[in-house]
Amino acid sequence: MSSNLIKANSIKARCLVTCASLVLLSAFASKALAEPELVKGPAAEPECMVPWTGDTKFFKYPAKKGPYRIALANGYIANTWRIQMIQTAKAYAAQPEVKAKLKEFKVVSTGEDVPAQISAINNFIDSGYDAIVVNAQNPTAFGPVIKRAKQAGVVLVAFDNILATEDAINVNVDQKGLGELWARWLVKNVPGGGKVLEVRGVAGTSVDTDRHNGFQSVLNSSGKKWQTTEVVGKWDDGVAQKATADAIATNGPFDAISGQGGDTGIVQAMLDAKHKMVPFGGETENGFRKFCAAKASEGLKCSSAGTGPAQVAVAIKVAIAALEGKVVPQSVKLPLAVVEDPNFKKDQDYFPSQSDNFFVGNSFPTCGINFTAQEIMGQSKENQ
Repeated sequence: MSSNLIKANSIKARCLVTCASLVLLSAFASKALAEPELVKGPAAEPECMVPWTGDTKFFKYPAKKGPYRIALANGYIANTWRIQMIQTAKAYAAQPEVKAKLKEFKVVSTGEDVPAQISAINNFIDSGYDAIVVNAQNPTAFGPVIKRAKQAGVVLVAFDNILATEDAINVNVDQKGLGELWARWLVKNVPGGGKVLEVRGVAGTSVDTDRHNGFQSVLNSSGKKWQTTEVVGKWDDGVAQKATADAIATNGPFDAISGQGGDTGIVQAMLDAKHKMVPFGGETENGFRKFCAAKASEGLKCSSAGTGPAQVAVAIKVAIAALEGKVVPQSVKLPLAVVEDPNFKKDQDYFPSQSDNFFVGNSFPTCGINFTAQEIMGQSKENQ
């Protein structure tokens, strides 16, 4: 072998080693940029972005130059809460101070099909979006796509139905605590225990599971005897009304009722069946609160508690803060909106002139988020 050939092969070998090293260094650098730095709190806006517990981690992502491309990957859409949530997201993105930070805001709803929602998130990652906000159909099924988002440097923020991970940001209220609150109301107002109807939400979601677990834990530890009938209402008035009507016909009458949503439909089913008005722990629909105010003297003693669809706006706000390199908690805890009998005030806690389907308590003043019904209802529910 000639000396020139040996020299050429040696140069080629060194080049291969060097190129391979550069590829590895590039991959390492890319991964390092994708991962947020763990830092000490408080958050950039501590009154808004409240950490879930004292042990919650704080993230600081590498700052990106705006304006940003942000997507909302929603799953289930077929109830009024989700429709209002989509409308609220669009209303928030249209506010001048928010719009100035957005190059594009995309909305997709994929239904109850978990693989379809995962595919939508993957598509947003592949399309180069800076952040993705998600209302997850399942808390544990998104592991691979969470990893992809992290590796791509995409900020992933889950809200309402959150993700079982510390590699994404979660924004939520204490859903288990909400179930506990409703159960405590029934324990207080039905001293002897009895038959209770529990109208649940969408099966498999973290919200439904957490609310149910909290509700049942309080009933089971109350020292009273409860006989529970569970039905699926999907947080929807029509579905919940039919499920309640069927339950009353087969297992009624009931001494107490709790509904995760669709509560206006639940009370309507009670009226249609001439079921007695009983203590009720439910959500924050305007129609439900109208019933609570009008029927209290007949026995409909209500605890109306939950969180308005405006939590999507908080999730978008947190995503933008993360993209700007501000300190954010890995898990953000939002306050509940609670009104209980006899404190239902007209034009404050319920609005006779507004739709029954409108969710009241749809603001987070500590985050500077407060929408009128007109702002929200002026938006469409369709994908964009």
